[in-house]
Amino acid sequence: MIYITRKERFNAAHRLFRADFSDEKNLEIFGKCSNPNWHGHNYELFVTVKGNINPETGFLINLKDLSIIVNEYIINKIDHKNINIEVDFMQGKLASTENLAKTIWEQIALPIQNLGAKLHCIKLYETENNFVQYYGE
Repeated sequence: MIYITRKERFNAAHRLFRADFSDEKNLEIFGKCSNPNWHGHNYELFVTVKGNINPETGFLINLKDLSIIVNEYIINKIDHKNINIEVDFMQGKLASTENLAKTIWEQIALPIQNLGAKLHCIKLYETENNFVQYYGE
């Protein structure tokens, strides 16, 4: 078993809030991240896949193909967008980094599997100090 990781970047805005909470309660729970005028991050996304090396190619997966999947299913839909409003796969979800990482997994696991690899981990940096790792359910 071998693991290989592709790194991609995107910029996006979001707001952490619940419409059923008062402004005061949102501020208490989510702090300045509940700012009604949004805030943004320069995200770093690490997609790690696992499997066996193909003896014909020497690859587990062609990283160009992995990049195409990540860009088609994620980056093109989220980069320079408002996660709460403009990103179809995040509709109806609280725009936390945890939910974003899990939803990214849900978007790309099958296309990666169709290339003969298995998704191992989504690692998503929201800031240089805060990141989430998701390994599926």
